[in-house]
Amino acid sequence: MTAGTTDRADEAADRRREQRGWYFYDFACSVYSTSVLTVFLGPYLTSVARAAADADGFVHPLGVPVRAGSLFAYAVSVSVILAVLTMPLVGAAADRTGRKKPLLAAAAYLGAAATAGMFFLDGDRYLLGALLLIVANASLSVSMVFYNAFLPQIATPGERDRVSSRGWAFGYTSGALVLVVNLVLYTGHDTFGVSESTAVRICLASAGVWWGAFTVVPLRRLRDRRAPRAGEGAVGTGWRQLVNTLRDMRRHPLTLAFLLAYLVYNDGVQTVISQASIYGSEELGLDQTTLIVAVLLVQILAVAGALGMGRLAARYGAKRTIEGSLVVWTLILAAGYFLPAHSPAAFFVLAAAIGMVLGGSQALSRSLFSHLVPRGKEAEYFSAYEMSDRGLSWLGPLVFGLAYQLTGSYRDAIISLVVFFALGLGLLVRVPVRAAVAAAGNPVPDRI
Repeated sequence: MTAGTTDRADEAADRRREQRGWYFYDFACSVYSTSVLTVFLGPYLTSVARAAADADGFVHPLGVPVRAGSLFAYAVSVSVILAVLTMPLVGAAADRTGRKKPLLAAAAYLGAAATAGMFFLDGDRYLLGALLLIVANASLSVSMVFYNAFLPQIATPGERDRVSSRGWAFGYTSGALVLVVNLVLYTGHDTFGVSESTAVRICLASAGVWWGAFTVVPLRRLRDRRAPRAGEGAVGTGWRQLVNTLRDMRRHPLTLAFLLAYLVYNDGVQTVISQASIYGSEELGLDQTTLIVAVLLVQILAVAGALGMGRLAARYGAKRTIEGSLVVWTLILAAGYFLPAHSPAAFFVLAAAIGMVLGGSQALSRSLFSHLVPRGKEAEYFSAYEMSDRGLSWLGPLVFGLAYQLTGSYRDAIISLVVFFALGLGLLVRVPVRAAVAAAGNPVPDRI
C-alpha cells in the first residue's frame, strides 16, 4: 500500500468518525422537536392559557388580546423571528473564526436548559411557557446553523445524501425511543403516583435533559477547521458581515432560487409538525394517548422513509425525489381536511403517510443545498438555509393561528397550508440544480 493510499484511508476513517459523531446531534435535539413541539407542549400550553383566559377566551400578554387557542402558534412565530435576527450573525462569526463547536455548544445548552425549565410550567403560567418555548425553539434553530454547516466538511459530494439521511434517521430513532417512555409514563401516571399534569411536565423536562446529555457526543467527535478571515473575532462587524453575505448570495441566483422554493414548501412542513397535535386534540377530539401513538408511528416510519428516500435519490436524483414528496404532502393535507373526528384509525393512516415523506424531504433538501454552497462560506449560507428551515417558518404558524382566530375552525387552518406545498413545488421545478452546483464552484455529482 502506497503512502498516498494510506493517507486517503486514514482521511476516510477520520471522516467516518466525525460523521458518526455528527449523527448524534440529530439524536440529541430531535427529542425536543418530537416530544415537546409536536406532542406535549401545544395542547398543554393551550390548556394553561385557557386556565388564565378571560370570559371571552382571551389572554392578554403585554396587553395584547390573544385567543388562548392561538397562543402556541404565535409563540412559535415569535421564536422564529428571534432566530432570524440571530442566525446570520452567528453564522458569519462561525465562518470568520472557524469555531463552530463552541457556538454549537452554547446554543444547544441554552435550548436544553429552557426545555428542562418547562417542568415549572403549571397553573396559569402561560407567559412562562411562551417564554421558554421562544428561547428553546430559537436556540434549536441557531444550533442547527452550525450543525448543518459541518455537513459539507465531513462528507464528500457523493456521500452527502446518505450522511444527511442517516442523520435524520438517528433523530427519528431517538424520538421514537423517548416517545415510548413518554407513553408509558403518561398513560400510567396513576401507577407512578403522579398527576397527569406532572407526567406531562416530566416528559417536557426530560427532553431537555436528553438534548443536553447526548450533545456531548458530537462535541467530542467533531473538529473545527480554522479558516480565519480579516477581522476575525470582531463582534461589531456582525451586521456588516451579514450585508456582505447577502450581497455575495446575489452572485449565486440559482442558489437563491432553491432557497426561495425551500422557504415556501418547508414552511408548510414545519407548520404541520408544530400544529399537528393541536389539530388532533382540538378539532378531531383525539386524546393525548392517541396523539402520542400517532407521533410514535411517524417517528418509526420516518426512519424507513428517510433511508428509503435516500436510496431513491441515489437512483433518480435528490431534486426529483423531493418533488415527488411535495405531491404526497399536498395530498396528505387535503385528506387531513376531510378526516372524520373521533377516528383514531384514520388519524393513524394519515400519520403513517406523513412519516414516509417527512424525514426524506428534509434530509434530501439539506444535502441538496450543501452542493450549492461556495466553499469556505458554509455557516453563512447555512444560516440563510436555516432561516428557510426554521428561521422564516413564522409565516405558516402565523397563517394557521390567524385562520383559527378568524374562523374558529382548525380545519380551515390546516387546509390553508396546501398553498405552501403547491407553490414550493412550482418554484422547485424551475431550479436547474446541476447548473446551480456548477455556478457555486462545486463538482457536479453524477446524479442530483
